[in-house]
Amino acid sequence: MTSDQELLPTTRRALLHRIAVAQREGRAPSVVAAVVRGDRTVWEGARSCVDGHAPDGDVQYRIGSLTKTFTAVLVLRLRDEGLLDLSDPLEKHLPGTGAGDVTVLQLLCHSGGLAAETPGPWWERSPGALLSGLPEVLGERPFRHEPGRRHHYSNPGYTLLGSLVEALRGRPWAEALRAEVLEPLGLHRTTVEPRAPHAGGWAVHPWADVMMPEPLEDLGVMAPAGVLWSTTADLARFAVFLARGDERVLSAATVREMRTAASPPEPGSAEAGYGLGVQLLNDGGRRLAGHTGSLPGFLAGLWLDEAEDLAAVVLANCTSGLPAAGTAADLLRIVAEAEPRIPEPWRPLPMAEADPELVALTGPWYWGTAPQLLRLLPGGELELGPVGGTGRSARFLPGPDGTWTGVSGYYAGEVLRAVRRPDGSVGHLDLGSFVYTREPYDPAAPIPGGTDPEGWRGLDGTRG
Repeated sequence: MTSDQELLPTTRRALLHRIAVAQREGRAPSVVAAVVRGDRTVWEGARSCVDGHAPDGDVQYRIGSLTKTFTAVLVLRLRDEGLLDLSDPLEKHLPGTGAGDVTVLQLLCHSGGLAAETPGPWWERSPGALLSGLPEVLGERPFRHEPGRRHHYSNPGYTLLGSLVEALRGRPWAEALRAEVLEPLGLHRTTVEPRAPHAGGWAVHPWADVMMPEPLEDLGVMAPAGVLWSTTADLARFAVFLARGDERVLSAATVREMRTAASPPEPGSAEAGYGLGVQLLNDGGRRLAGHTGSLPGFLAGLWLDEAEDLAAVVLANCTSGLPAAGTAADLLRIVAEAEPRIPEPWRPLPMAEADPELVALTGPWYWGTAPQLLRLLPGGELELGPVGGTGRSARFLPGPDGTWTGVSGYYAGEVLRAVRRPDGSVGHLDLGSFVYTREPYDPAAPIPGGTDPEGWRGLDGTRG
């Protein structure tokens, strides 16, 4: 992907400087990066310890736990097709695991209480044959916490999700991934096994400038948790998909659901929670979504900034030292600060969406004495929020029955109705039993309508 929307030379130099510093201070044999704006790659850069051999966007690196986001896409395809519900216990579709009480949702957002790692040797650096099935992955004591009580990152949990995909699709996880995600999105350089050109994985000595090659293990049944190899070019395309969706794979609404927090972060964590196969991060007031990854010899980071319509990918071939996730976040910050997104021009609604009855609903409403504003958005959506202050704000999507359903904030899932008088005019709004009126405590409205027959009054007791 290339773009004629070039970044400014000063921005490009700042991006190159950032990855040059990361490569040197992180002592990585090589690092490669890309920045996406909109649906195009607007910058690519690389640094290497070998002069003249810097990688490009076609060189594969192992991406570790970024694989989990791909596995989550497969699971959500099953949900969107009606083959499962996120509230289903695993036992319903994959019986006999010993962890059947955990739900699909809890596995996706790491709140199922399962152990972080497998029993036995370090699975990332051991032959996959040592973990030949789910009993070896889970062990005799699969749970560390009660399911649903806290966020606890679990690699075995995503192995279970990969097995769930295989059970419902009737074919291996890797085949389902290739046919349902990689091929439709054009991710031809994202594979289970490395394909040339690819980087070698290295361990760099912590106190001396010497290196040692890391072994490349196949991971066995743990593959859905971290096996994939990819390139910055492919991950740039994948980032666009995570931001916009693609009807051949998942809708925009479903990828938005993936980017929505489903479990809170661990105390003291810099993360802002975890969605459905997607990590969330607060970075200097900017909300980022994506995932990090590591396997012996490799580090990866992918973040997208929805507000700025930006994404960044950083890949390196070292076991530790270079903060790939932090570097990717820094690339986003550099572009956002140097070249902030220019908003689209304001345009009035199309005539088809400018329904006079909807327009008449807009403006000030009162919840008790608290003034609220109702705004009409494109597509017949409504937005309700406090006037001149902080409080409960929410967007509402229109339904076929003339109501609206909340999709954000406190009122997510709650129904907003316009309640009409006998003459057909709107008397008040009902939102989850809360009554919104055109004047504070409207005496003609239900609770919280006015109840004192004397009405409003001043300090001396006279009516105001």
